[in-house]
Amino acid sequence: MKRKYIVATDVGGTCTDTVVFARNEPIRLGKALSTPPDFATGVLDSIGTAARAMGMERDDLLRQTALFVHGSTVVDNTIFTRDGARTGLIATAGFEDSLLVTRGAYGRWGGLTEDRIKHPVKTERAPALVGGEAIVGVKERVDYKGAMLCEADEAEIEAAVRKLVDDGKVEAIAVSFLWSFYNMRNEQKVKEVVGRVAPDVYCTLSSEIAPTPGEYERTSTTVINAYAGKIARSYLADLERLLAGAGYVGPVMVMQGYGGLIPAHESADRSIGMLECGPAAGVIGSRALGELLDQPNVIATDMGGTTFKVSVIQDGAIEYAREPMVDRFHYSQPKIEVVSLGAGGGSIISIEDGGTPQVGPRSAGSRPGPVCYGFGGEEPTLTDVFLMIGYMDPKSFLAGSMELDEARSRAVFEDRIARPLGLDVERAAIGIYRIAAAQVTDLIRQITVERGLDPRDFVLHAFGGSCGMLAGMFAAELGVKRMVVPYTASVNCAFGLISADIAHEYSRTVALPLPQPASAVNEVLAPMIEKARAQLLEEGFEGARVHFDCAIDLRYSRQVHELTTPLRGDFPVDDAALATLVGDFEDLYERKYGKGSAYREAGIEITQIRVGARGLMERPEIIVEAEEGSDPAAAQAGRRRIFVDARDAMVECAVYDFEKLRPGNVVQGPAVIHSPITTIVLQDRQCGTIDGYRNIIIDLA
Repeated sequence: MKRKYIVATDVGGTCTDTVVFARNEPIRLGKALSTPPDFATGVLDSIGTAARAMGMERDDLLRQTALFVHGSTVVDNTIFTRDGARTGLIATAGFEDSLLVTRGAYGRWGGLTEDRIKHPVKTERAPALVGGEAIVGVKERVDYKGAMLCEADEAEIEAAVRKLVDDGKVEAIAVSFLWSFYNMRNEQKVKEVVGRVAPDVYCTLSSEIAPTPGEYERTSTTVINAYAGKIARSYLADLERLLAGAGYVGPVMVMQGYGGLIPAHESADRSIGMLECGPAAGVIGSRALGELLDQPNVIATDMGGTTFKVSVIQDGAIEYAREPMVDRFHYSQPKIEVVSLGAGGGSIISIEDGGTPQVGPRSAGSRPGPVCYGFGGEEPTLTDVFLMIGYMDPKSFLAGSMELDEARSRAVFEDRIARPLGLDVERAAIGIYRIAAAQVTDLIRQITVERGLDPRDFVLHAFGGSCGMLAGMFAAELGVKRMVVPYTASVNCAFGLISADIAHEYSRTVALPLPQPASAVNEVLAPMIEKARAQLLEEGFEGARVHFDCAIDLRYSRQVHELTTPLRGDFPVDDAALATLVGDFEDLYERKYGKGSAYREAGIEITQIRVGARGLMERPEIIVEAEEGSDPAAAQAGRRRIFVDARDAMVECAVYDFEKLRPGNVVQGPAVIHSPITTIVLQDRQCGTIDGYRNIIIDLA
């Protein structure tokens, strides 16, 4: 049997999405509710919906699948719900409290909302993933150049391990010693002892997972990896077993937060790389779509069931987070910058003290989910609001596989929200809708206007199962001229998985003041590139399918923070490339800190050298359909009262079946377009055109 399909599945907080590709065939989509805590079951359910849309059984599809690509929120959920392994930490004696101290006073408000930061005296550090009773110090010391000053004693290491395992009952151990990224010998000794004394305990080393300066960040990274590692390993093993049982015999590749794919067995040991891997895939998908549509400047927005996420792509380049955080914990791993807000279709609506309505950040998830799902939810959500203002059709949700209970939504919303506000159900629902639109508009302004970017210079991409119902509002408020709702809108993160390459990240910490001869940089780069090339060859990539991106972390002398600056040119590096690097660094510096802030006379230092190695994936070509005229009448499915913002009223408007719209059709707003897996609302004077890829290109008046 020929294996021709590429299947990509992304697990979200509410739904699990699937995209199926094959050469010379249209893209197929699948969606099912997520199934926490057994998320792997939801993966197979989602693949099954895609298979049925193709007229196949799930196992038949998997038997014909050559590659399975995956993204999951399992690590994010583990951190946010504090449901990870009981973890211990072995640190350099005398530095046991580094994790608890965090980054000084900043740890008291890092990761908090602006409202809470306004009252810093009332803030506290987030409770650490490892309590003080589970932190043990071991005498050892490496100096800042990597020289061994005090070798760790094996008997003392064993005593520390036994104390954690026997007395503390830990299931995972993180090891973080001073300057171990220059000399990892003492940390390796701990790993050897753990393997001998407690082989079932998950052990992770800072020198392997985060070989970078920054004592707190490095330790925090290692602890997060240990805390979630056992669960991630178990989850991926279960997923591989279930897929194999359903007939799949190929590799499982897992998305990472920096935008690349790695094999599941490697991801199981680097669980921290899975943090925000779904949103990262979404940004990769948005860039790929931007390239396809000749749109290099994109505001990528994504609203699913739990959160609203936004990222900016400038001139085809993706932004990376300067200080990655999960919940309120810093970590040292490359990650695509995605700013999020607890506002999604499943976000719970409440009345706060003082009678102020609030959308999120709590979410009903998929179980019990919104009230209208009928799974026992008793708190109104944004999805219930979308239903009450006419945007959702109770009978067409998830392609009609599940009927929504509008009467129950109205009853609960009236009792909990409308009556306390002194409004009727309709006006209260409209007010909540506008609050949600204002929240996401403010978030987008934070990463555009507040950084000197004009949203009017960008095309807005609207992804996610819920975004199409809100995007017409916030795009107009931002002054955006054009918006795109892709054919794959509600499964965009899964589409991004298909658009990603196999990618491995390597780094080495150095201390090189500039100027330096190019040979000093090449001496560090050469072994990393050699290792990367060998790894990609083992995974089946060579020649033109191998690509390297090198970057260097630079800072002015005696400064604490660095800027990662791409290294232009080929390897080996020459002196001219280093001179260009310095100029690029100073341009980046002034872009971040203001014109005139660069000061070369202070001296410039190289602190880290990075290599990104990519194995370029072969992707099926997307079929372009011919246009068939502008009249959408054949796709009209009726008329329904919906909320139209410009008229501040419920207005009867046309409703269209997306499956019957043809390329070239033009839909004039106000209108609603229903697809099997999402809904798109065109506000007044907005005009949507179906292109040859079946995207909806919306021009805003």
